[in-house]
Amino acid sequence: MSERAGNPPSHAFEPYSPRRRTALVLTGTGSAGAYHAGALRAMHEAGVKIDLVAGRGIGVIGALFLAVDGAARLWEDKGFWRTGTVRSLYGWRPAPRIAGLAIATAVLLVAVPVATVAIGLVVFPIDFVLRMVGIGAASGLVGAYVRAAQAAFAPEALPTWLPRLVLLVLGVAGVFLLAEGWSHDARLPRGSWWWRGLRAPLSSSQAASLTWHSLWDLLRGAAQLKQPAPEDLARRYVEVLSDNLGQPGFCELLIAVHDLDARRDLIFALLGETRRRELMRRSTTAADERRRAEVIDLVGIGRDHLVDAVAGALSIPIVTESRSIRFAAEAYWRGETHRLADRPGSLIRLLDELIDLGIQQIVLVAAAPEPTGPHTLAPPRVDGRGRLGEYLESSEAAVLHDATTTTPGVRIYTVRPVHNPIGPFDFAGAFDDRSHRRHSLAELMAQGYEDAYQQFIDPVVGASGERIQSAVRTERS
Repeated sequence: MSERAGNPPSHAFEPYSPRRRTALVLTGTGSAGAYHAGALRAMHEAGVKIDLVAGRGIGVIGALFLAVDGAARLWEDKGFWRTGTVRSLYGWRPAPRIAGLAIATAVLLVAVPVATVAIGLVVFPIDFVLRMVGIGAASGLVGAYVRAAQAAFAPEALPTWLPRLVLLVLGVAGVFLLAEGWSHDARLPRGSWWWRGLRAPLSSSQAASLTWHSLWDLLRGAAQLKQPAPEDLARRYVEVLSDNLGQPGFCELLIAVHDLDARRDLIFALLGETRRRELMRRSTTAADERRRAEVIDLVGIGRDHLVDAVAGALSIPIVTESRSIRFAAEAYWRGETHRLADRPGSLIRLLDELIDLGIQQIVLVAAAPEPTGPHTLAPPRVDGRGRLGEYLESSEAAVLHDATTTTPGVRIYTVRPVHNPIGPFDFAGAFDDRSHRRHSLAELMAQGYEDAYQQFIDPVVGASGERIQSAVRTERS
C-alpha cells in the first residue's frame, strides 16, 4: 500500500514546497479539537495550501469544516469551540445519572435512622448546659427528642416504610437501566441478559449533534431554513463538496474509523474525479480484497455513510456507545450491520492511505504533548474522565511517535504542544500544576495558533518562501 519497502522517493527528504501535493491531518480526542482550531486559524492566515484534509477522532470536525472552506466557524466568536455548548460534550448518559441518583437517594434513606440517633449527640449536651445555668425545666429538649425518636422507631414507622422505599427507588432505577439497554441494540448481543443494562457511561451524541448543527449554519448561509435530519444534511454536504472540488478553499476529505466487527480500519473518502477513479480502480481488483473491504467512496456507493463515519469517529471504545452502520446490499459487506468507533492507532493507516493517494508532504496536528523527561511527573488524575483522558493522551502520544518515525515515503511536519494541561475531557478547562492556575479551551486554541506559527509556518513555510524568492532573483540575474 505505502512506500515502506525499498528506498523512499526523491521528494521524501526535500524541503517543504507549496507546489507539492500537501495533506493536513488532524488527530486527537475531545478537547484536542480546540487545539486544531487554533492551528487551522494560523494556517488560514498564512495562506498554507492544503490539497487534502484527513481526520481521526475529534479531528473529523476540523476536517469537515476545512474541506468546504468553513474553518473560520471553528474559532470565530460564536464558533464551534467558543460556544458554551462544548462544556456538555461527552457527558454522562441519562442511565448512569439515574443510577447514581438512585443509589445516593437510597443511601440517604438508610442514613435516616443513623441521623435520628446522631441528633441525640447534640440534644443531650445542650440540655445539660441549659440545666447547669438553671433553665433546664424550660428547655424540654430531651423529652421532645425522646418522643420523636420513639415515634420514628415505632413498628409502623421507619422499620416498615424505610426498606420498602429503598427497594422501590433501586427497583425503578434497575427497570429503567434494563429497559434502556434492551431498546438500544441493533443486533442481539451475547452474554447474560442483565449485562445489557450496564451500557457505556458517556455519550458522544452531543458532539455529533453540535457538529451537524454548526455545519448547517455554514451551509444554509443567511437563509432561515429548518435544519434537516443529519442523514439529509450529510448528503447535502457531500454534494456541495464534490461539486466544488478544485475551487479555491475546497479540498479533498478522508476520515478514518475503526470497524469493531470486521476488526479493520475503514477509510471514508471524498476525492476529486481523477483520484476517485484511481482509488476505485484499485479497490475493485480481485487481487485486493482488503481495499475493497476498507475503502468507502462517499461519492459513490457509500454516499449515505458520511453521518456514520462522523458519529463513529467521535465514539470512544467502551466508554461511549459505538455507531451502528448498515452497509448497502451491493457493497462488499452485503448489507451487514457493523459497529464503528475511534482508534488512536488508525492514524498510521490514514498516513498509509495518503501516501497511496500521491501525497508528498503532510502537516500533522495533534494536541498530545511531547514525551516528558525525568523529574517531570505530574500528580495522577483521580476522577473517572480524567483517568480515561490520561490513558488516551498517552496512547495518542505513542502512536504519534510510531507514525512519524516508521512511515517513510513522505515528509511529515508535526505541530503539537510541548505541554498541555487540558485533558481530552476537560471542556471546562483544567488546573495546571506547573503554572498553578486554571487553563481554558480558549487558551488551548491560542496555544495551537502559536505552535503552528513557531513549529511550521515560520521555520518551514517561511523558509520555503525565502528559497523561492532567492531562486527567482538568481534566474533574473
